[in-house]
Amino acid sequence: MGSRSEAGSAAGSVTQLADQLRSFAEEREWQQFHTPKNLAMALSGEVGELLAELQWLTPDQAAQVMADPQAGARVRAEIGDVMIYLVRLADVLDIDLVGAATDKLADSARRYPVEIARGSAAKAPRS
Repeated sequence: MGSRSEAGSAAGSVTQLADQLRSFAEEREWQQFHTPKNLAMALSGEVGELLAELQWLTPDQAAQVMADPQAGARVRAEIGDVMIYLVRLADVLDIDLVGAATDKLADSARRYPVEIARGSAAKAPRS
């Protein structure tokens, strides 16, 4: 079971996925149901299903979950569901998902400089 797609760049892949999801919803006339609130709730539910797959595993078992064909397939499917709802929500809200993540990473780099944050899980104060 491969863990990485060969679909190309992350931004291109996300854009292509958003286009596919938008077409999928339009063909079924589901746009009426794809409100930001509904999509956020569906995303939360799918994250819960992903958590349920890992909930009672030890840290070592969780790190090796993809080595088990059945458990790995379930985790992969749940991550797929999470991605679908996240990409669809970003598309509906007209958010550049990769841009938002890049901006957030830059903010985190500012809040957690390497020389202070290395090896620490301490939360930085918001500024």
